[in-house]
Amino acid sequence: MTIHIDPHLIQHYKHVNCLLARLDLRAEPWAVVASERRELRGDIIVFPGSFNPPTLAHLAMLRSARDLAERHDGGHWRVYIALSKQIIDKETVERMTLLDRVGLLEGVLAGYVRHAGIVLFNRGLYVEQAQGIRAAFPQVQRLSFLVGFDKILQILDPRYYTERDTALRELFALARLLVAPRGGDGARELQALLARAENRPFAGFIRPIPLEERYREISSTRARAEGRLDDLPREVYDFIQRTQPYAPLLRQTDGLERDLYTSRTQALQNLLAT
Repeated sequence: MTIHIDPHLIQHYKHVNCLLARLDLRAEPWAVVASERRELRGDIIVFPGSFNPPTLAHLAMLRSARDLAERHDGGHWRVYIALSKQIIDKETVERMTLLDRVGLLEGVLAGYVRHAGIVLFNRGLYVEQAQGIRAAFPQVQRLSFLVGFDKILQILDPRYYTERDTALRELFALARLLVAPRGGDGARELQALLARAENRPFAGFIRPIPLEERYREISSTRARAEGRLDDLPREVYDFIQRTQPYAPLLRQTDGLERDLYTSRTQALQNLLAT
């Protein structure tokens, strides 16, 4: 099987690999910017996720969050996709490597969202990512995290904490949350959630953003299963069609399971190693 990989892509992946090597999972929370010679400063919106793959809904959420912040809070807001190094552990199950996601997002953001970039973290929790940004980029002033309605349910759920209110106070001392609709859950459902007695102390730190109906049902899970062009940016759709990251593994005559994407990933790792 012949695998061709663009030499320019290899250089970019080498740069991202070097950044990932700086992110120690055992160290204090930290953040780096995937693009060269850029720093986080001023007012920023950070959108954490796995982006496996990036969808048109992700891009629409970014644009809507930035527009809302600039309209209501004033100032010039930059937006960032955020990925955690910890998702590498899931790559063998979910496919599409972190390197490929960063490479795809670099190209997609340039064409769809102005003043956007990518941040890489060594931790996965929101409070840890906020701490990482504050530690690595003290020039940041106002920080907001963009999340979907499904995520705000998790963030407010006491089952995920040993001491929920303490953890939430720590988070909201560092950042605010912007919440996008998912499915049939939007601003009204968020208002009802925040009206609960246990959530009212934190309601002032959480704000809904609008999102067009056509984006509310789009998800990476659906995109992996169906791969529909109307869910994906053209660049992402073309990459999936070309490299087949979500195709089932095929058992070869030697008993090993491999396919086009596996072979491409192995070839890329060999090139990066040299």
